[in-house]
Amino acid sequence: MKVMKFGGTSVGSPERMKSVSSLITSSGEPVFVVLSAMSGTTNSLVEISDYLYKKNPEGANDVINRLEQKYMQHVEELFATDEWRNTTREFLREEFNYLRSFTKDIFTSFEEKSIVAQGEVISTNMVVNYMKECGIKATLLSALDFMRTDKNAEPDSIYIKEKLNAIMAENQGYQVYITQGFICRNAYGEVDNLQRGGSDYTASLIGAAIDAEEIQIWTDIDGMHNNDPRIVDKTEAIRQLHFEEAAELAYFGAKILHPTCIQPAKFAGIPVRLLNTMDPTAYGTVIDNVSVKGKIKAVAAKDNITAIKIKSSRMLLATGFLRKVFEIFESYQTAIDMVATSEVGVSMSIDNDSHLHEIVDELKKYGTVTVDTNMCIICVVGDLDWSNVGFETLATDAMKDIPVRMISYGGSNYNISFLIREADKKKALQSLSDTLFNK
Repeated sequence: MKVMKFGGTSVGSPERMKSVSSLITSSGEPVFVVLSAMSGTTNSLVEISDYLYKKNPEGANDVINRLEQKYMQHVEELFATDEWRNTTREFLREEFNYLRSFTKDIFTSFEEKSIVAQGEVISTNMVVNYMKECGIKATLLSALDFMRTDKNAEPDSIYIKEKLNAIMAENQGYQVYITQGFICRNAYGEVDNLQRGGSDYTASLIGAAIDAEEIQIWTDIDGMHNNDPRIVDKTEAIRQLHFEEAAELAYFGAKILHPTCIQPAKFAGIPVRLLNTMDPTAYGTVIDNVSVKGKIKAVAAKDNITAIKIKSSRMLLATGFLRKVFEIFESYQTAIDMVATSEVGVSMSIDNDSHLHEIVDELKKYGTVTVDTNMCIICVVGDLDWSNVGFETLATDAMKDIPVRMISYGGSNYNISFLIREADKKKALQSLSDTLFNK
């Protein structure tokens, strides 16, 4: 069985819901489908929560009423029979009355998550009802019945596998199984969400739990590209990536995929395919455990980087110096992206500057500190093992006209990273494409 995940734009209108339904059933084989909320809905639900936090039930009710009217119009466009129109209208009335119930009581953070979860609940019910109207044997499995996180807010993979397989055993014989992405329960039974990766993470966890043949992530572009198509000319979709290569690209700026979400698939050895709902015949990008030796695959960029350099003669031949430096970042829960060291200095880059002032203040106890803001990390990804002679030369040659603040190579077999000014980002990305791919 394949797992298919569709994002908010893929189910963003009645027309798109119809197209996705056709796509889901085109093979005639049983599939497990993960759906996001209709595009724009989550923002409205967050707005409702915000009004409630501010103790403004009138504002919340205004947004609820507008959202209800929008969905009632979708019902008219989606369904062809009065039976399924009336069934879905009644479901929506119950949903929006549930949302209105929050305007009458004291509001809490966990109630906010219950409100936000309704976007996925609504979209999955509408699609299942439409499929039933079309005569498709489809069933809805609530993610809240099997998707759970532990006390560390990490997915409880053992619980998910056991619970989901038991539910599947009780619901045999369906062509389409549909569930909600993003939402779950926490270790205390409260409605929560998966945070990192969202619906993609749900699809990967389900794929691993049911030992799926393949996990398909459907978006509005045809897979990962070898560079940013919004900035660079002549980019192409990448046919195949190793899981490690995909994780590097996702972490360093490829927005199509969250780096966390493919981990369950990687550990289970299940291929992940990125596909385009607007062009279903496109091959897309396959992510698996196959490594293509001696090939540079792609380039990505990560913005809003800050570089911090600490220089101190006390670092020379001293033990424990780096530990003290890194403990400062740890104490402020600030992750470090890149590190470069010399005999008397260390440079680091971070993408979270919320505690920059405090970090710099503490680092000054150990040496002279300088800070560079508005920086950007450019990441070159592929089979970059040090034994592949010349690859680092290709990458650095492409950057010969770009001022480079830091270079990171050797920490991974899959990337070379350059820290540059954001102002030089476009020139650097285009030069790397021209040198690595377009020749």
